[in-house]
Amino acid sequence: MPSMDPNTWHVAKGWRFAAQSCGIRGDRDRLDLAIVISDRPASAAGVFTQNRVFAAPVRVCRERLPADNVRGFVACSGNANACIGEDGYQDALRMCVLTADAAGCKPDQVLVCSTGVIGRRLPMAKIESGIRHAGPNLQHSSAALKDAAQAILTTDTCIKVSTKLLEIDGTDVALTAFAKGAAMMGPNMATMLAFVLTDAGVAPAELQNIVTSAADRSFNAISVEGHTSTNDSLIVLANGGGPHLRGRGLEYFAESVTSVCRDLARAIAADAEGAKHLVTIEVEGLRTNEEAQRIARTIANSPLVKTAIYGADPNWGRIVSAAGYAGVEFVEKNLSLWLGDTLLYESGRPQPFEANEVSAYLRHNREVQMRLRFDLGSGRTTFWTCDLTPEYVQMNADYTT
Repeated sequence: MPSMDPNTWHVAKGWRFAAQSCGIRGDRDRLDLAIVISDRPASAAGVFTQNRVFAAPVRVCRERLPADNVRGFVACSGNANACIGEDGYQDALRMCVLTADAAGCKPDQVLVCSTGVIGRRLPMAKIESGIRHAGPNLQHSSAALKDAAQAILTTDTCIKVSTKLLEIDGTDVALTAFAKGAAMMGPNMATMLAFVLTDAGVAPAELQNIVTSAADRSFNAISVEGHTSTNDSLIVLANGGGPHLRGRGLEYFAESVTSVCRDLARAIAADAEGAKHLVTIEVEGLRTNEEAQRIARTIANSPLVKTAIYGADPNWGRIVSAAGYAGVEFVEKNLSLWLGDTLLYESGRPQPFEANEVSAYLRHNREVQMRLRFDLGSGRTTFWTCDLTPEYVQMNADYTT
């Protein structure tokens, strides 16, 4: 997991942060609005929800990305600004105008994100006041980054930040990434916002390739309950001056973006609403990586598998049967299964094991691993999920009431 000690973070040069409590939830003591601004125009690219019902901020960002002149973004939590019609779109644009005024740039140089309850109009008077108060407080510091990371949370129990310091062609390059997400989490992204900032120089087209690949190997490889939301946004912004990265330097940078995204994705799965376990699913030996991910995703979304993990029940039949209905061709003898280090099922045959020992492994470890090995090829994937707990049911049964 990434470090949550701000003293260890690397804050990319030329980026400033501010956070404000607007009272969107009625709680004036809770930060719920973040502004992030670059001192100079930045390249930017993003990937967004694949839900056909998507929030107004997603529409704005899709219209503006990829681009080479973005100055930053504004994000609010507590209200998704989704399913509101044209009013929601105009409110999202208004947030960009106000943020541009605070940053001294043009409105179309600002991106916007929101997260929270669907179907409610933004309290624009509160948000306008919040943006005006936050603008003068923009700072380049770990403390300001921490506040911004706090301001985008909804039901999360902790902030999610991952940073790296790279050396590329003799120059230090920083990656500063933060995210939110705890539920409505499914493949193809979910109710999550994630931002990756860097002081490297990267062309917009290259940045789009990088963010698409990083999403596939991180946020598209997690699931809480398989629900794809309306507001998913992963945005990467690069404000470095000078020549754009190329060749091996660009490849190293791309792998590092994927690395911080994977850090954040695992942190989201670990912080899932009510979760007691972070579950890593390793699938290998399929014909393609896509087949491997299809099986991993099906297992991750199975309520029977997730409740067995919660109950420390080594009911391996649920895992095997979930793999069998994933829509991937195989026969039983192609499959072997481990929970932790214990082989439960080999080449289509049950194996003897001590049920109490496997149950203890599930009960006493916050992080658990299952591995499925096939003998059909070299396709593989790593996927993260969590258990399904009574706390999750209670939280989501009462979410708006």
